[in-house]
Amino acid sequence: MEIVKTLDHEIIARLNKDVHDIHVLLYPEYFKKYEYESISGFFKKIVNNPNYDFLVIKGELEYFGYAWIEEKEIAESVFMKAHKFIFVHQLSTQNDYRHQGLGSQLMNKIEDIARERGIQKIQLDYWSNNVMAREFYEKKGYSVYREFIYKNLE
Repeated sequence: MEIVKTLDHEIIARLNKDVHDIHVLLYPEYFKKYEYESISGFFKKIVNNPNYDFLVIKGELEYFGYAWIEEKEIAESVFMKAHKFIFVHQLSTQNDYRHQGLGSQLMNKIEDIARERGIQKIQLDYWSNNVMAREFYEKKGYSVYREFIYKNLE
């Protein structure tokens, strides 16, 4: 197995299914049911964005997971200092291969990419009911520093 970059939107769309299904299960009021064609079309439109990298865990004949990351640069303003970071939009391993260290391998690769680019921070978010994600990132040493809250109005 190896982790490689890809521009193949069809592979990314297929690998997206497991993480998308988790979002649909946890938050059906926000997420649409997974539809390969529309998700593949979405990734086809963005895969060549120079700020994005798509990483896949590739075996001899199949793929086991993926990550979608973005290099972001915040300009200095009167409020904030200029800074760069890697943002992890999505990270997923296929259901049958969870708890085998593949997610950790992807995160290690993302950390290596950040170091190679001279970037000192990796940021991400996850939905609060996704306990599996929270526990994974805590185990990897990630800390909460900003929280989003909401209130439903009737």
